[in-house]
Amino acid sequence: MRFKLILMSFLSLLLVGFLAACGSNDEDQADENTANDTEETEGTEETEEDVVTTASLVNEPDAFVNAVSENGTWIIATLDDITIDEDVVVAGEFYDKDDESSDIYRKIAPYTQDEDHNITDSFTITVPSLTVQSENLNFQGGTLQGDVIVEANGFMLDETATIDGNLKFANEEAESSATIDGEVTGEIE
Repeated sequence: MRFKLILMSFLSLLLVGFLAACGSNDEDQADENTANDTEETEGTEETEEDVVTTASLVNEPDAFVNAVSENGTWIIATLDDITIDEDVVVAGEFYDKDDESSDIYRKIAPYTQDEDHNITDSFTITVPSLTVQSENLNFQGGTLQGDVIVEANGFMLDETATIDGNLKFANEEAESSATIDGEVTGEIE
């Protein structure tokens, strides 16, 4: 089991290095900046219960949908704008930095950052709707273009983020536990 974990970590790092070597200078910088907090796992299917999930860097619609699923990762970072033609559901229980002794937490981060964690570039995720079923989801540093339906408690819209659409809460508890510091261009219901 430990060998599998070490092998998966090594292969993930090897894949990140290969992708960084194949990209242009701009992409190399974006990968390096975001990779400070994340590791590449896109396209990796984990079947063992005790395998530690790492963060996903996603640039394709299918990879994003998989990363936010209940079999996805605790943090999902994008390095470019993404357009998804179907409704998306963010589901599953995840922990801050994937540490089960930490608080339940999940983050969507459509941005790159420097070594001091300052946002250097922000991106847009376009969907018809995004339904939040994961508790304590933090949307930070970019724009979600489409409607957001919050069914879980603890939703956070960071001051660096925008919902270009409506924000709807499924119930009073979800609404009262939410923190909306960012901009919502549509209605908040």
